[in-house]
Amino acid sequence: MQGQYADTLGEKLANGLASPPPALTRREIRLPGLPDKAVAVIGMRRSGKTCFLWQCLADQLADGAPRESLVFLNFEDDRLAGMDASGLAYLLEEYYRLHPGMRDRHPVSFFLDEIQLVPGWETFARRVLDSERVRLFLSGSSASMLSREVATSMRGRAMEVTVFPFSFREVLAHQGLLPYKPWNLLPKARRSVLEKAFRDYLVIGGFPEAQGIEIRDRRPLLQGYIDVAVLRDVIERHAVSNPVALRWLQRHLLGNPAAPFSIQKFHDALKSQGLPVAKNSLHAFLAHFEDAFLIRTTSLFTASERRRMVNPRKAYPIDPGLIPIYERAGRANLGHALETAVLIELQRRGCEVHYLRTDGGHEVDFHAVDAEGRTLLVQVCADATDPSTLARETRSLVEAGAAFPEARRLLMLPDPLSAPGPAPAEIETLAALPWLLETPE
Repeated sequence: MQGQYADTLGEKLANGLASPPPALTRREIRLPGLPDKAVAVIGMRRSGKTCFLWQCLADQLADGAPRESLVFLNFEDDRLAGMDASGLAYLLEEYYRLHPGMRDRHPVSFFLDEIQLVPGWETFARRVLDSERVRLFLSGSSASMLSREVATSMRGRAMEVTVFPFSFREVLAHQGLLPYKPWNLLPKARRSVLEKAFRDYLVIGGFPEAQGIEIRDRRPLLQGYIDVAVLRDVIERHAVSNPVALRWLQRHLLGNPAAPFSIQKFHDALKSQGLPVAKNSLHAFLAHFEDAFLIRTTSLFTASERRRMVNPRKAYPIDPGLIPIYERAGRANLGHALETAVLIELQRRGCEVHYLRTDGGHEVDFHAVDAEGRTLLVQVCADATDPSTLARETRSLVEAGAAFPEARRLLMLPDPLSAPGPAPAEIETLAALPWLLETPE
């Protein structure tokens, strides 16, 4: 390793062994229970990946691990520009020179933040996992640590953990409002406070820095997140040669949450505006937005791969707080925000999610299968106080239930007052707020 990095690495190692974990809002994120695998923390920029690494360190400390066995290192440092994996090897050996009694006798955890800035980190990580009693926690910009690349680079030696923006429970914990009793045992005044917090969450969203700030500051903050993600994680990273078409796609997807999206129709629309772009490029742009965690998409649930590919997908922002940024009509957009919050929560809980079209041609918003193989059919409705609306929404669930009799069928409403009366017996009418308050498994 070149000598100019030694002093800086020594300083960072000393700080990484001594710095106390900061006081942070606890994230409800499950870690994989495989100690011989590295943990690769991925997610959109500013969603809290670095804070989650500190939480993992604090948890090990609370479980009795000695502080000297926990090393936190952030490689976003201009003094380390140009350093390669030999610097990581130097850090490892320097650590064991400081603590020789740890080598081969006690497990050591390295928390390596922004590791993608060090070329060759993957080879170093594989070698350390094979030759040392070390557990690695890795995080970095989604521009360089995409899911498929972590899997390829680590050759099966890493498990992914996705960090989303705050869930509704985490927002309440951040505000000191998280209840410790079931919803039905809370007093009326407490419920009213939570109902207001829920409506605020559907507008503000869950990005940590967006909590508790004025709207005049929140909008440019969130717009900046989008702009940086598009520029750094899409345009620069993939050398996009048609940024005009890409920006049109960005505005369309974020401006029409939960709406069906067809590459063919969008291609035709751009062509009519005199913006030539290949359909293959639009497919690639859509994949890049998903890789950068800017949007999530659902496809049609079907056993036919061809049907899945030719039918439109539905696109959602990664957080309901991004919806007002592109809402030009001044509408509250409660329905789209609620549907987005439900989708992200299903994915946060580890479900594989699609939308469903019944044999009668009606759609169910979400067909979700959880990690235990249980199926949920979820229809989201912002307001079913009109009996005809209630009948339309439940009709889709009844038809879908005939094809999936084992599935739990949910009509998800903002609150219990959003429906005029009982739904059919086989359908559960559920307020979204208590559902979002459920403790994750």
